Amino acid sequence: METLVTPRLSLEPITLPIVEATFRGDRAAIEELARAKMPEAWPGRALVERAFSASLERVRADPVTRLWGDRLMITRTEGERQVVGSVIFHGRPPDGIAEIGYGVEERWQRQGYATEATRACVEWALSQPGIVAVTATTPPWHRASIRVLEKSGLVRVGVEEHDTLGEVLRFERRRD
Repeated sequence: METLVTPRLSLEPITLPIVEATFRGDRAAIEELARAKMPEAWPGRALVERAFSASLERVRADPVTRLWGDRLMITRTEGERQVVGSVIFHGRPPDGIAEIGYGVEERWQRQGYATEATRACVEWALSQPGIVAVTATTPPWHRASIRVLEKSGLVRVGVEEHDTLGEVLRFERRRD
């Protein structure tokens, strides 16, 4: 999978070795693999398990499908390369509808990184063979996330219940 480059970010693939090092809690290995400094609050096994919705064994069983489109947000404009967040797709979708998620570490929030990365990853996903739409959900109170999705070209298409979050808004962008 190729690296995507935006004005301020290098969106680099999350690889199986990065996931394995994260599960081990091996910060030095992650920084070496990513060639970037990790934020203090990242990585964490709980974050990875929540983000990937799968055990390490499931990721290992099919990393190409499971890590499809997943990328680290790494700064290109600050002196030292820093991981500021990540974008994930919950795996390559068999039905052509990719679900995107993203997160930016607190120190780097409110600077447009989530929008810059999400927009680039949505464009990439919609250019992939067999992908017809990108979707995302967010709680209705999460104004910043709603703005990221709207600025990335997704439109609100409905409301649904989430197992742990309660009511969430569903957004979607279809291939032109």
